[in-house]
Amino acid sequence: MYRYLFFDLDGTLTDSKEGILNCVKYALEKMGRPIPAENVLLQFIGPPLHESFMARCGFTAAEAEQAVEWFRERYNTVGKFENAAAPGMTEVCERLKARGCVLALASSKPEAQCIPICERFGFASYMDAITGSAPGKDWKKADVLRETMARLHLTEADKPAILMVGDRKYDVLGAAECGVDCVGVEFFGYAEPGELAAAGAVAVVQTPEELEQFILQH
Repeated sequence: MYRYLFFDLDGTLTDSKEGILNCVKYALEKMGRPIPAENVLLQFIGPPLHESFMARCGFTAAEAEQAVEWFRERYNTVGKFENAAAPGMTEVCERLKARGCVLALASSKPEAQCIPICERFGFASYMDAITGSAPGKDWKKADVLRETMARLHLTEADKPAILMVGDRKYDVLGAAECGVDCVGVEFFGYAEPGELAAAGAVAVVQTPEELEQFILQH
């Protein structure tokens, strides 16, 4: 049975589309670059920002670093609250916690941003750990998962009881790198069709209720 549940933030616990897209646009405007179509902007939800600016906008590493700074200038003051809790997820977390599950946040977003978001939308009280990227770093998902395990004092023997919950292939691949399972969620449709299954998710669910049932049955 899965006892340790690691949740992604953007696209999983919260619908962060508005804040992320507004901050990407802000950064590109500051850089004097054109704003791409929304289908391109949506691909910024999930992966590390530095990687996204290089892959989606053709930035050099140095340009991407500057763009991330502009993004965070707006995100830290305004953008982080331009989102909402995924409908039903706070209640799911409450019920899973009451059943004895250990819940943790495992996000590539800077930890200093994760904490107030979790507090604002009611998730913090259910989390035994809130883990994000270390200051000045864009950790990949596997780095975040390893840090989350360390904070919860989990070992190799605990891995069969760990389940990552995320909405993009980066969550699935990061979990696989760490030797743990990942269930994919398609609450908001930010992943490409078939992306989560192709990456190796043990299941793909459409609603928080389906997620809860999967966890309780496994």
